[in-house]
Amino acid sequence: MLMHRFCLLVLFSLMLTNGRVAAQPPDTVRTGIYITSIHDIDFRQKEFTMIFWVWFTYKNPDFDFAKYLEIPQAKTIHTLYSSVDTTESGSNYVLLKLQCVMKDSWKIDDFPFNRQSLRLTIENAQYDNTTLVFAKDTTGEIYDRHALMGYGLDSLKGWHIDPDSVRITIGVKDYETNFGDASVMQPHMVYSAYKVKIGIKRNAWALFWKIFIGMYIAFLIAFVSFYIHIDHIDARFGLTVGALFAVVGNKYIIEASLPESTSFTLVDALHGLTFIFIFTVIASNSRVLWRKKRNEVELANRIDKIHRLILVSVYLAVNIYLIASAV
Repeated sequence: MLMHRFCLLVLFSLMLTNGRVAAQPPDTVRTGIYITSIHDIDFRQKEFTMIFWVWFTYKNPDFDFAKYLEIPQAKTIHTLYSSVDTTESGSNYVLLKLQCVMKDSWKIDDFPFNRQSLRLTIENAQYDNTTLVFAKDTTGEIYDRHALMGYGLDSLKGWHIDPDSVRITIGVKDYETNFGDASVMQPHMVYSAYKVKIGIKRNAWALFWKIFIGMYIAFLIAFVSFYIHIDHIDARFGLTVGALFAVVGNKYIIEASLPESTSFTLVDALHGLTFIFIFTVIASNSRVLWRKKRNEVELANRIDKIHRLILVSVYLAVNIYLIASAV
């Protein structure tokens, strides 16, 4: 009987100990970042280069961030500096300086008035969120304002950081696999993630006129054909057809600098509008020619003036609407 009670006591103690172990919270890693450079923004290849300092403070000596640091969006990662130390409180302190070529998705629907979000996610490939969770170190700035706000050599060429869009959040990343670990029954693992998001924008009007000036000049050339006397109808058709090919060439040049997209962008809308209106000019000239051949010269001139006023007014109005919607 005594032995039976002793066994029950031992079993109860083991169950209590296992419950305490299972309920043990994950270790917290206090993490901070300081971005010193964002450059080599390749719009077509959807990538950019970022140089930054990142540091980790934690208690668990098994964590090895110098070896198991994971940046999912990075195309390449180069460690420029690495330091492992111990703080006065006994915590482990790791300081790294990294240069990463990052891949990201670009929004080009409103190009060149588009705003982009640069994202950086840091994980630990060794431990999931049952063992390790990140916490934000919010002391100081997140990025070098002097270098990245347009004053230094490492400034974003043509872009500016929107200070209100800079965010650091702590989240999780789900992986629908067990990475071949037979001890994990379900093919689902969750890792803690330290996420940085930086919004960038640019003063796009100079770029807008630079890339669209050819298109607008082509439209004006087609529009000028209305002022050629109807007796010179061949010159009218020559101008409009030449303008049409100029718009086609301008569109191909712009698209060569943009990433591929299945969406209908501002570039597509403005060029499509110009195609339609140049074709309408050609159709108007054809109608005028038809009236002239029927010796209805006065009616032909009146149609010419009406079409001229309507076309330029509608073209300007639709352009203003499309551009205002994108800005």
